[in-house]
Amino acid sequence: MKILIAMDSFKGSLTSYDAGHAVCRGLEDACKALKQDVPQISILPLADGGEGTVTALTQGLGGVYRNVKVRGPLKAQVEAIYGIIPATKPHEAPTAVIEIASAVGLWLVPEKLRNPLKTTTYGIGQIILNALERDCRTFLIGIGGSATNDGGIGMLRALGYVFKDKMGRETGVSGKDLNYIASVHTGNAHPLLKECTFRIACDVNNPLTGPNGAAAVYGPQKGATPAIIKRLDRGLANLDRVVSKAKVKHIPPFPLPQTRQVTPPTCLNTEVLHQSVSPVDTPLDLKQVPGAGAAGGLGYAFLQFLNGRLEPGAQMIIDAIGLEKKIKEADLIITGEGRLDQQTFMGKGPATLARIAKTYGKPVIAFCGSIAEDATQQADLLFDHSVAVTPPDGLLKDASYHVRQAAAGFFTRNGVSLF
Repeated sequence: MKILIAMDSFKGSLTSYDAGHAVCRGLEDACKALKQDVPQISILPLADGGEGTVTALTQGLGGVYRNVKVRGPLKAQVEAIYGIIPATKPHEAPTAVIEIASAVGLWLVPEKLRNPLKTTTYGIGQIILNALERDCRTFLIGIGGSATNDGGIGMLRALGYVFKDKMGRETGVSGKDLNYIASVHTGNAHPLLKECTFRIACDVNNPLTGPNGAAAVYGPQKGATPAIIKRLDRGLANLDRVVSKAKVKHIPPFPLPQTRQVTPPTCLNTEVLHQSVSPVDTPLDLKQVPGAGAAGGLGYAFLQFLNGRLEPGAQMIIDAIGLEKKIKEADLIITGEGRLDQQTFMGKGPATLARIAKTYGKPVIAFCGSIAEDATQQADLLFDHSVAVTPPDGLLKDASYHVRQAAAGFFTRNGVSLF
């Protein structure tokens, strides 16, 4: 019997790998109690572009971690970490895996100091430059959890783009500077950017501006008042006007797919990181592209300036690691995350994994820290079993123990070979 364990991280307590190994130990405990042989177990990471993406891809594809000191969201120096996945063919360059939250995450800004008028994405550009120096040309970027709403001008400035006001003076690189931009200059952009591919793990459909845009939807959690939201929205609209008039060259973006046809994989390793996709018809008005408003308009910057391709995060990770092939080969799939709720079914890792597994007729069990009451019905339809592992008085620091105990108890009661 072959069992595949692919757990997402438990936010704040367990990495994807830690959660997977906790389930594995629970399985081993159950086999010992039942006096059964331990089945063949494979443990692979899972992520959706948010927390844990760098760990999942770097560990899953045999990469290395790199630390780099960059400008944080409030411009003070922070130490960010990203992954580099080595090339598997002589003609290919290494791939960089980046979580923007490592450099400009909301967690880096104390609650009392949160104000997206003052934060910048400059540090993201610095990470990209560091990766370019290490010969990376493909970038997989998780775009969630930022403290910023600068339309990506901070990142772009670090990469050599220059924004000026009506007087010809260079503007700042924070959200408050968006309204002052009158021109954009691309002549000093890093020349190697033309050789790069940017694949952006993005699971939001927000446009750049308007009632569903970056500032209106995500501004409040970043500390924006109604007045600040209006100012930021006007600033993002101004950025788009200036860039559109400047006719910055770009490749048509790739919209988020609405449906996916699952087919047996033919290429499921690091080759997937470098795959090419033919351009498709998309709106010329990039501010309306679904995902342009991600991370305070950073999605727009990738689309407009860096030929970025927006992709559903969980599917991108699954493809890159080769999970679909492992699903096809396994007899039982085990997945899970810290909290199973309505968000789980909107493109998160465990749900995406389970849907693929169902196309191959594979049973799926989910071990989650907790399960929201309004998610139980959908969970029952998607998973063969879903188990909440944390008791009411459980502590985050004990998450590994709770996962192990829940897995051991479940398989001791139900058996292992039943599936």
